[in-house]
Amino acid sequence: MISVVVPAYNEEQNIGACLESLSRQTLPRDQYEIIVVDGGSKDRTREIAARSADMVFIQTSKKVGGARNDGVLKSLGEIIATTDADCLIPQDWLAIISAGFEKNPEVVQLYGPVDPMEGGIKNHLFLALANTFSRFGYYSGLFYYTLGCNSAFRKDAFIQAGMYACIDAGDDLEIARRMKDHGRVKFENRMRVTFSMRRYDQFGTLRSLYDWVYIVAKGGESDKKSYTRKEYKK
Repeated sequence: MISVVVPAYNEEQNIGACLESLSRQTLPRDQYEIIVVDGGSKDRTREIAARSADMVFIQTSKKVGGARNDGVLKSLGEIIATTDADCLIPQDWLAIISAGFEKNPEVVQLYGPVDPMEGGIKNHLFLALANTFSRFGYYSGLFYYTLGCNSAFRKDAFIQAGMYACIDAGDDLEIARRMKDHGRVKFENRMRVTFSMRRYDQFGTLRSLYDWVYIVAKGGESDKKSYTRKEYKK
């Protein structure tokens, strides 16, 4: 069993398409569950999510990392996969995740690249550079550029590692530094998701990148609330 955890906040425009893509996986539907953890949305996010998800509830922990943790603690699966409410998931995503853990017992975390949902040379170039950066970090052994929209874990190792940190930014990168103490963290190039660039388009790619680096450098906490991608429970 794989448990897919999707944090969401005021995502009525996107959550339906995300969950539909998760419902069309090549992996049989009885081999995975979909859990939506809502940050107290003021729109129809929970109503729409309930049409496709196995479980929808309001988070009790803080921030997006806490939302993911809440989902993990209510999950039934031995494998946890995380993505975002504004992503689209290829049909073979869960099958690739399942095979990756089955073939490599020492692997405790899988992660992969992201493709832009929106068109435009800027978006494709930005994510091509991000994916190259991710591959360089992995194959050089210097760092793991893991993203919460495209990661998967062995549940027991994830809990033993302390789960996601409840910080403003960088929680999805920070977790890999602790996961590697429990086994192998592996980059899987076939494990892709389509990622919305809407917030980068709204606030500007360079400004968003600068703010993200600033927040991570400050330990994940910041007053730069304009950057925070999700207004989950503070």
